[in-house]
Amino acid sequence: MPVTLVGAIALPTFLNSPQAKAQNKPSAADGSALTVRSDVQEANSKTGVVTARGNVQINYPARQIQATAAQAQYFSRERRLVLNGNVFVLQEGNSIQGETITYLIDEGRFVALPQQNQQVESIYIVTDSDSTTSPAPGLP
Repeated sequence: MPVTLVGAIALPTFLNSPQAKAQNKPSAADGSALTVRSDVQEANSKTGVVTARGNVQINYPARQIQATAAQAQYFSRERRLVLNGNVFVLQEGNSIQGETITYLIDEGRFVALPQQNQQVESIYIVTDSDSTTSPAPGLP
């Protein structure tokens, strides 16, 4: 039976690992927790799925990730976070926007899908190793 929560919940990133069962569980204080804030949240202990709806805000300090969406689902058994509805993700100054973005925690990988007839947009910070601008090899 789903439980309805209002407010914020911090989800340890190691819910199903042996470390979670150990005495020293990950905590929000040490930065290893993925924190989800939203208007309403439901947690299903049988399926291990937490669903957050309305003004969803995600903070994952361990990976320097911040995100916003209309809805988020955290699948603790698969260690997968699925964000839906006008999703914006910021990580270390880089950003990605789309209608649905899935974050595969163990792989550290994002998969983004656009709205129908739209595109996904990513902005990456690219630093130049040489501070002076020089032409590409072979160009005058």
